[in-house]
Amino acid sequence: MTESRFTVSRDGAVATVGLAGPGGKAVMDDAFFGELAATFAGLDADDAVRAVVLAGAGKHFSYGLDLAAAAQTFAPLRAATHAGARQELLALIRRWQAALDVVANLRKPTVAAVTGWCIGGGVDLAVACDVRVASADAVFSVREAKVGIVADLGSLQRLVGVIGDGHLRELALTGDDIDADRAARIGLVNHVHPSADEARTAAAGIAARMAANSPLVLRGVKDVLEAERGPRVEAGLRYTAVWNAAFLLSDDLDEAMLAFLERRPPEFTGR
Repeated sequence: MTESRFTVSRDGAVATVGLAGPGGKAVMDDAFFGELAATFAGLDADDAVRAVVLAGAGKHFSYGLDLAAAAQTFAPLRAATHAGARQELLALIRRWQAALDVVANLRKPTVAAVTGWCIGGGVDLAVACDVRVASADAVFSVREAKVGIVADLGSLQRLVGVIGDGHLRELALTGDDIDADRAARIGLVNHVHPSADEARTAAAGIAARMAANSPLVLRGVKDVLEAERGPRVEAGLRYTAVWNAAFLLSDDLDEAMLAFLERRPPEFTGR
């Protein structure tokens, strides 16, 4: 039996999805994205669910992409010299993007309760939700620049409408970590709570207040807000996928993966 990457629980009209990850580790592998899409498609179709909370099943929200698994996925594509490998990479990126789109396009309100680390793909997932709250120990990072990748799962497209262009450029170009207080100051999270339990409780409370409203109106609010954002995000995602299909498999990516395994800073050459 395939292990689940998620847990799902219900409290009235609110469903809580826990990010268990492979083996309970807070990372994203290929199976994670497939199960993410299936889980949220199921919640979208369930009329008994009117709002969704997304939280880490353990201490941390998500460390993002499982780099060790990604290295194995990318290795044969890196070795190939034909266009088919680039097409395969493009299809992989678009499939992972589509999984995040299922979350972003859910017709019901979503609230992310971010605790501990929220790195790379974790930020993509959190910002695909409507509202974010955090515990005081939460740490956010658009880390991809430090591992030789242009972030391609939605943070570059969705964050600009959340934190503004200047903050987005600083986070994406430095790969710096920011704490929960700064995340609140720039609008990445709406509220910060002292502990993980309090953050999750607060997220459930917001979701319950949303769920008490007309589901038709909730769907309408999201649909109207998405009318402007949706086409812009989709165009950006498609462009990023094509860019990474062309340039992701680089010497810099190899160096980043090797440096990660050897636990040292990478030495990039721009090649």
